[in-house]
Amino acid sequence: MSSAERRPILRQGFSVALATGAYGVSVGALSVAAGLSMWQACVLSLVMFTGGSHFAFVGIIGTGGVAAAPAAIAAASMLGVRNGLYALELRRLLAVRGWRTPAAAHLTIDESTAVAVAQEDPRASRFGFWVTGLGVFVLWNLATLLGALVGDALGDPRAYGLDAAACAAFMALLWPRLRDRETVAIAVVGAVIAVALLPALPAGIPVVLAALAALIAGRRS
Repeated sequence: MSSAERRPILRQGFSVALATGAYGVSVGALSVAAGLSMWQACVLSLVMFTGGSHFAFVGIIGTGGVAAAPAAIAAASMLGVRNGLYALELRRLLAVRGWRTPAAAHLTIDESTAVAVAQEDPRASRFGFWVTGLGVFVLWNLATLLGALVGDALGDPRAYGLDAAACAAFMALLWPRLRDRETVAIAVVGAVIAVALLPALPAGIPVVLAALAALIAGRRS
């Protein structure tokens, strides 16, 4: 790929990584508030590299302590199912082998998947995946460390609009993909399922079910 081809992908990847990684400050602060040490919070961020699962685990531990560990693990695992769904699509795009396989698996998250599938060329998809995945990984873990160190001194990250920035980045990636009625219909079905199930199910589960429905619909089309 030429430098001219890489520049827009770098902009996409870094903007998504910045918006998402910065929000890791809150998970660091919440981890310490839940009773984890700074080092435990950082190790958890390194090995449980998926935001929804991370927040679910810390939230349950914070309310139930060590006794709630089985429930926290179960909830985090359930939310992590969506990454397996992403892998079904990314396996074809990335075509990784050898030592890159576990690395790609660890970096298969919402953000890296979104940037990868937003590209037209397979080479661009692979480049976008690695740029975004590595960018989020570095910034998320640095932000987690910062949050664990300063705790509540920074206040609620939502007050700075960081949660909205991540959503806006996703919308910017999604919108250009809605080019035909079939794609729009799949997106609408996924959104309706997520919104309809949101009041009845734990946080994150409606998104998993909506992603599963969209994946099934997309593969049948």
